[in-house]
Amino acid sequence: MPQDTRSAAGRLGQSATTVERAADVLVLFTAPGARTLGVTEIADVLGLSKPAVHRILTSLRSRGLVEVDAETRRYALGLTAMRLGLAYLDAIDVRRLAAPDLVALSRATRETATLSSRVGAQRVYIDQVTPDREVLMSVTLGVPFPLHAGASSKAFLAFLPDAEVEEYLSVDHFSRLTDRTVVDPEALRPELEEIRRDGYARSFAERQSGAASVAAPVFDHHGRPAAVVSVCGPVERFRGEAGACAAALLEVTARLSTLMGHVTDRG
Repeated sequence: MPQDTRSAAGRLGQSATTVERAADVLVLFTAPGARTLGVTEIADVLGLSKPAVHRILTSLRSRGLVEVDAETRRYALGLTAMRLGLAYLDAIDVRRLAAPDLVALSRATRETATLSSRVGAQRVYIDQVTPDREVLMSVTLGVPFPLHAGASSKAFLAFLPDAEVEEYLSVDHFSRLTDRTVVDPEALRPELEEIRRDGYARSFAERQSGAASVAAPVFDHHGRPAAVVSVCGPVERFRGEAGACAAALLEVTARLSTLMGHVTDRG
C-alpha cells in the first residue's frame, strides 16, 4: 500500500475512533442519575485518560452539545443536545412506531389491537390488527367518538391535564352511544380517578353493544397522551380475559411511551 494511502487510512481510523469516543461520552449523560459528570468520572467509566476526556468535552462544548458549570467544573448536556432530542421526538410517527406492537399484541391476546389518536374533544381509530379467529371484533378507522364513551376514549380523557378534564366535563355534550354509556359527569369523575390509578380503562358495551375492551395511553415527552392502544373482543368472551389482556397491553404502552420520550417519575 502506498505511503499516502496508508496515512489517509490511518487518519480515517483515528477520526472514527474519536467520533466513537465522543458518542460514548454523550451516552453517559443519559444514564439514570448522570445529569452532571466530572472529567474523572467519565475517564474511569470509559477507560480513557483525563486529557483525552478533556479534549472530547472541549470539542463537544464548542458545538453546544455539553456545557460546564464554572464553579463545580462538572459537565451537563447542552442546548444543542436538547435540540437534537426534540428534533427526534417531533419526527416520531406514532402509527408507524406502534405498528409492530399492535401485531404482537393481537397475536399474544388473540383479540383485536387498535390505535387511536385524539382530535379535540373526540378520538378516532387510526389503525387496527385483527386476530385469526372466527369470531372477532373490528373497528372502523377515522370515525370520531366522544371522550366519555368507551375504554379508548376514557383512557385519553383520564390522563389529560386537570383543566382540560374539567372543561370537558363542564360542557353539555354527553351523548349516549349504548344503554351502558356513562353520561353523568359526576358518575364519570370517580371512574376517571380509577383509570389514572390502574393505568388503563375498561369498557363493557359502553361504545358498542356486544363489544368490550381495555385501553391505555401512550405518553409523549411532555407526559401527555399522544395515542391510546386498546385490546377489544366480543363482550362475553372478553370478560374472562380482560385481566390478561390489560397486563399485555400495559407492557406495550410502557415500551411505546419510552420510545416517545416519556420518562416515568421515579419519585
